[in-house]
This record gives sequence, C-alpha cells and structure tokens, in this order.
Amino acid sequence: MTPVVPTVFVVDDDTSVRTALKRLIKSIGFKVETFDSAQAFLKHGSYDVPACLVLDVRMPGMSGIELQEQLSGAGLGMPIIFITGHGNIPLSVKAMKAGAVDFIEKPFEDQKLIDAINSAITKSKKFRTEQAELEDLQRRLHSLTPRENEVFILVVSGMLNKQIAFDLGMSLKTVKVHRARVMEKIWANSLAELVRMAEKACQFKSRLKSILD
Repeated sequence: MTPVVPTVFVVDDDTSVRTALKRLIKSIGFKVETFDSAQAFLKHGSYDVPACLVLDVRMPGMSGIELQEQLSGAGLGMPIIFITGHGNIPLSVKAMKAGAVDFIEKPFEDQKLIDAINSAITKSKKFRTEQAELEDLQRRLHSLTPRENEVFILVVSGMLNKQIAFDLGMSLKTVKVHRARVMEKIWANSLAELVRMAEKACQFKSRLKSILD
C-alpha cells in the first residue's frame, strides 16, 4: 500500500514568500499547494489526506484570522500555523485560543517552521483517525432498532436489566435479548466498553451540533 503523503497548504499574498515556503516544505517530503488569498484557498474544496495550513495573518480581502474562524465554523479540523510580519500579542493569543498550532513572526528560522509543520501534521493524522472511528461508531448506532436504542440508553445510564424491564414494560427475558443484540451490533464485549462507546457517540453529536448551530 502506497503511503499517504500529507499536504501543506500555504496562503500568503506575497509571491516570494509562497515560492520560498514551497521550496522549504517540499524539501521535507510533503506535498505543497499555494494560494495568494483566503478566497482562492476556499475555492480549492475539500481534502482527503492529513494536512495543515500555513497562513499569513494580514492579506487583502479576507484576513488569516477570518479564514480560521470560517474553517472552524465549518467543522474542518485542519491545524493552522500563522506567519506574520506584524507582531501582535492580542492577535496571537486569539489565534492560539481558536486552535492554531503556532504563531510565527517573520523573519523566522526554517527549523522553527518545520517543527511547527510536523506538529500540525501529527495533529491532523490524530484528528482524522478519531473522526473515522466516531463516524464508524455512528453507523453502528444507526443500525439499532428504536427499541434496541432505548435499551442501549438505559443500559449505559447504569440501570439493571430488571429496572429496564419495568421502565419499558417488557419481560426480563426480552430485555436480555435486546441487550445482547445491542452488544453484538455495536461490537462491545463488556458493559464498560459499551459505556465508552456511548461517550464517543456523545462527542460525535456534540461536534455535529457545533457545526450545524
């Protein structure tokens, strides 16, 4: 299987900066795509590999901070490294609080940017793996019948089989059958594992809600 090569997206309105960064990033084995504005980057569309964004703070039109806000609002987990020729502590704090990996002032040493890119790519890989796991779990949860889903919710809330039977107005034997089917469909080998999966599902729903709100 051919290894997936991460991509670094560079957004900077300065042609010489884009050229220099492209040369540097290619030298460490990553793919590079450059854009002269935030708007041009947004037109690029989706990406399906581990990736990060090296982003200038001040640009004509949409600023780097505004692009970060838009990507965050869309739920895109792309790590961002800001570069700027205008040091601004409040701005850097705002960017870091919003999830930026680093905030680097120009001129900077090549190694500083390389370290930040490696950190960002590692973060992207972790996010993508976690997202795939959550989406796979969500598909398994969707396979539950309405009654199985009710039993699942009550089981992970800590209720005993006999309590669930009373609450749902069914026999203890029927509860045990539904519980066994839930464990099988969700691929859980124990109650503790079932509870962990429920927690992951809540994380997934919370992320979806933040995207849709």
